[in-house]
Amino acid sequence: MSQQSSESQGAQIEIENVGGIDRAEVDFAPGVTILTGRNATNRTSLLQAIMSVLGSDTATLKGDSDQGSVELEIDGETFSRKLSRQNSHVELSGNPYLDDANVADLFAFLLEANECRRAVRRGDDLREIIMRPVDTEEIEREIREAERNKERIDERLSKLDDLADEMPKLEEEKQEIQENIQERKDELKIKKKEIAELDKEVAESKKENEELEAKMSEVQEVRADINSIGHDIDSEMDSIEALETEYDEKQAAFENLKSVPADKTDSLDQQMQRMRGQVDELNQTINELQSIIQFNDDFVNQDQQGIIGELEPSTTDDGSVTDDLLASDRHIICWTCGTEVEKEQIESNIEKLRSLRQEKVQRRQSINQEIRELQNEVDELEQQQQRYNELDRELTHIEKELVERKDRVESLQTRKAELEEKKSELESDIEALQKEDHSEILQKQERKNYLQFELDELKTKLEATKEEIQDIQTKLGEREELKDQRQEVIEKLGELRNRVENIQIESIETFNDQMETILDLLDYENLERIWIERTEKTVREGRRKVDRGYFNLHIVRSTESGSIYEDTVDHLSESEREVTGIIFALAGYLVHNVYETVPFMLIDSIEAIDAQRISRLVTYLEGYSDYLVIALLEEDAASLDGDYDQITNI
Repeated sequence: MSQQSSESQGAQIEIENVGGIDRAEVDFAPGVTILTGRNATNRTSLLQAIMSVLGSDTATLKGDSDQGSVELEIDGETFSRKLSRQNSHVELSGNPYLDDANVADLFAFLLEANECRRAVRRGDDLREIIMRPVDTEEIEREIREAERNKERIDERLSKLDDLADEMPKLEEEKQEIQENIQERKDELKIKKKEIAELDKEVAESKKENEELEAKMSEVQEVRADINSIGHDIDSEMDSIEALETEYDEKQAAFENLKSVPADKTDSLDQQMQRMRGQVDELNQTINELQSIIQFNDDFVNQDQQGIIGELEPSTTDDGSVTDDLLASDRHIICWTCGTEVEKEQIESNIEKLRSLRQEKVQRRQSINQEIRELQNEVDELEQQQQRYNELDRELTHIEKELVERKDRVESLQTRKAELEEKKSELESDIEALQKEDHSEILQKQERKNYLQFELDELKTKLEATKEEIQDIQTKLGEREELKDQRQEVIEKLGELRNRVENIQIESIETFNDQMETILDLLDYENLERIWIERTEKTVREGRRKVDRGYFNLHIVRSTESGSIYEDTVDHLSESEREVTGIIFALAGYLVHNVYETVPFMLIDSIEAIDAQRISRLVTYLEGYSDYLVIALLEEDAASLDGDYDQITNI
């Protein structure tokens, strides 16, 4: 419920050259104001003036004016709107009450041309109207970002899974190395003991042994260097293999990705620019059509005798034909040619113009949707080009690193060959120093030295294996964190994907509840229920197929015999469609709590509802709106509470 009614001191509005109004000042007390009286009271013009100063763009200039204005003073603040004719359309400026009047246009300004009412009359899909106040663009952007994040996490987890698969093999290798180390230690201990015993017997060969020991030590060092270089070569070759695999993967991705032609995004930008130009043209056409519709609607429904009188030649005959025509309720004088025209014919043409305007509005919505799709495509192309450039840089870096590592392998292989040659020379020298009578101790000494060499190598290899295992374990610790992140992303994706659907479901439920409340209030005997059903249909949007929700309106009716059956809007009479459209629009007013942000609620053209029901409806709505302004026929206004303020002429 509105909390401002008891505090508001009223609202004052000043109007100049809007619709059929030259100048007017109107005061509104909080509560209900009835606009009534004969035609020619500028009721619709007053309502549209209020709409314009609140933020709507539907007001029209007086036909003979190029400038107009509306000023509203409410709750100690002043708001204004200027209207100016620019070529064939009207531009609005100023500081209106609302920054965005979209929701108010839909659900607070319920004139005959109201979009909600017209959509129901035509039997349109109501999804766009119901969801328009709800911003889902940000949710969809978050969905796309979450999907990309999930792909990055999945790729990282896949690599970590490969590392995890290597762990059993590394653990087995570590165990095998440890066993080999122990074997070498045991054998080395035995050899040292045997050599110590033999040394007692061959003390006289000490000099020869020292020279041999030196040669053997040098051989051991050379072997260690050869082995170290071999490890370096193996490490470099492993790195080269990994780089070549990475290069092949990135090269495949690079070739599949392709560079975005420079003129592709330019072409899409130009296409969007052309489409924006079409939107601008449609906006101008829509405004022009609205001006034509409004002028003719005012002309048909309000007294234009003054204008026609000025167009007709003056006569001294008090009973002139013009006066007779002007007095007719069924005929009016066409302001362009001065001939008699049936009022229904002009009203029919106005309705055709309204339909044409609505087609333009729908076309504008369609083009705007295409622009959004093209913008998404441009964003995807820019991301594709960015990834293409990244891959190009990465491939260049890998190529450079491969060249460097291959050069290093070649250098290491050269050095290894030199050491192999030196080792062969040392082994020849050792063989020459070995004498027959000392062959046993020399063999044991050589075996001891080789065991020590192998032991050192195994220890180095063990440390490298342990470091590799530790590195993988560290990375696998990251895997658990990534899994948690992935689960969070999946949950977020589910929440985001469900959020739009939940919003739609909740919106439909609240609309159905409010329509049921209003329908109960109006108490139509043959209308049991009006409700909206959400259905899904697979449609193509751009290059993708998506599931799109449709909101269909259903009518549950009853016969005189009491049987219940379901019907559609297509089968309703014109007056029943009008009533259904009003109920739907009023439900939106309550569902979206429009009364909390819009002080005025404006209602016009509700002749399809009888006076008694209008009275109940006004009583119900006055508890919500600070200012409920409703235009009624005299006979309908007479049945309402006499305490309501009434305006009979403007």
